[in-house]
Amino acid sequence: MNKGELIDKISADAGITKVQANAAIDSFTGSVIATLKKGDRVTLVGFGTFSVSARAARNGRNPQTGAVIKIKASKVPKFKSGKGFAESINKKK
Repeated sequence: MNKGELIDKISADAGITKVQANAAIDSFTGSVIATLKKGDRVTLVGFGTFSVSARAARNGRNPQTGAVIKIKASKVPKFKSGKGFAESINKKK
């Protein structure tokens, strides 16, 4: 499912226009990004938690030449699914 299909689904399920559904998705993703940038986490009970993980600087290898390269430290987004979300995926129909 891509963003356009998600907008169509939310619009139909919630009985709102596609413009409103798009605005809601943009607001949600923008809020999650802003919160993670501040170093906080976003928890949706039953769905999951978005957080930021620090990745230390390390050495890597160029696969073509085998030369050692330095990889900078970085922050990466992380998602851990909630118990209810995980269970609903594994539930048999």
